[in-house]
Amino acid sequence: MNEPDYKPKILIIDDEQSVLNSLNRTLRHDFDVLLSLSGNAGLQILREQEISVILADQRMPNMTGVEFFQKAQTIQPDVERILITGNSDIEAVIDAINKGNIVYYVHKPWEPDALRIIVKRAADHYRLVQENRSLVSKLQQANKTLQNENTLYNQELQKHYQFDQIIGKSPAMEAVFNLMRKVIPTDATVLLQGETGTGKELVARAIHFNGPRKKKPFVTQNCAALPDTLLESTLFGHKKGAFTDAVANKKGLFELADGGTIFLDEVADMSPAMQQRLLRVLQEGEIQPLGSEKIKTVDVRVISATHHTLTDDVKTGNFREDLFYRLNVFPVTLPALHNRREDIPRLVHHFVKKSALRMGKNISTVSNESLARVVNMDFPGNIRELENIIERAVVLAEDNSVLSFRDDETPTSHILLPTDSTETTKLSDLTNNIEKQYIKKTLVSCKGNISKTAKVLGLSRAGLYKKMKRLDLVSG
Repeated sequence: MNEPDYKPKILIIDDEQSVLNSLNRTLRHDFDVLLSLSGNAGLQILREQEISVILADQRMPNMTGVEFFQKAQTIQPDVERILITGNSDIEAVIDAINKGNIVYYVHKPWEPDALRIIVKRAADHYRLVQENRSLVSKLQQANKTLQNENTLYNQELQKHYQFDQIIGKSPAMEAVFNLMRKVIPTDATVLLQGETGTGKELVARAIHFNGPRKKKPFVTQNCAALPDTLLESTLFGHKKGAFTDAVANKKGLFELADGGTIFLDEVADMSPAMQQRLLRVLQEGEIQPLGSEKIKTVDVRVISATHHTLTDDVKTGNFREDLFYRLNVFPVTLPALHNRREDIPRLVHHFVKKSALRMGKNISTVSNESLARVVNMDFPGNIRELENIIERAVVLAEDNSVLSFRDDETPTSHILLPTDSTETTKLSDLTNNIEKQYIKKTLVSCKGNISKTAKVLGLSRAGLYKKMKRLDLVSG
């Protein structure tokens, strides 16, 4: 219909040939005109061709214009209808409006320019109706396609986060799986604890996508990655004008996750003020966007994670005791990789396959010597570090080769326990020492580049700076 040479098709019905000829001369320049001397012949044309506009005389033998329009509606309901009447046909016009659904009427004798304008308006209206119907149909089809894609996507997510996608057969991991099976069917708040890189987010996703909220949103936020004001806005939303950059109202993650699950990573790095705000959500199920006086109720399952020992943070006053008890309803501790070495071969093969597929390389096996070397490494960065090592090795490997590692290809994997550690050394001090060594070594390997170091460690720049400050690696 948008082609330049397209002319709307109109049908004119009148029992006088001279009238038909006159109307044809008036309209044929702008329209594709079809003529009919009777109502029955006009109905047959409607059955065979798509018509935009009908002009019909009211006074015709055998079938009046109003009667014709009533029958025409059953054949082509959208066609625009124009009644041609004499000055004495006012009752017929009223009848046509009520019964024939006419959109215009023209009095005899007509003025040619005025008639062309009326017919053009009718044809334009018909075209818009058809385009709108086409757009609605396409939108409905797109929505249906999107729904199908979302269904497939959710099915893939659920499949991706089944237990068999979490690699581990060791007793330590079997204990984790047993806890997960018990908590998944519930709405209990879960606290995931464990060293950095042990797979806490993967477990959180598995809990959500296998539970009763799996069809609802799953949203995540690293609490160490943002300053207080931005974190508060991100979690709880804000009203336009609440702060300098608040140019529009914005929903927070808690509101977006309503009915689903929110995963709060590095929750121990929240400030006391943010801890208080989170406590209110857990106690009351209510949020208050920044700059708003309105309280909103939300139904969100909270899964939080930390590599800290929160009981120690509670004792030192760095973490609220009441918030700890709210988060610690169902604790799950993920084992460090060196406590589940029997899982390392499975993890290695999994990451080799994953990296090779992403890079388009044919590498399916690892040399026995390399596998033995990896199994005996120390992994302060845990699974994340192992995956980084494998990915680097796959990048360096030739296609169609057996994967192997040289000693200099695993520079971050030999951080050992401090030589001055004793049996009385606190676990938190030991963890801090290891973490400090690992960050320093990674900084060196990344030539002091903070962004690159943060990426290797799986942290944001802000998160890395916070850790470095806590570990006395930066001043101020």
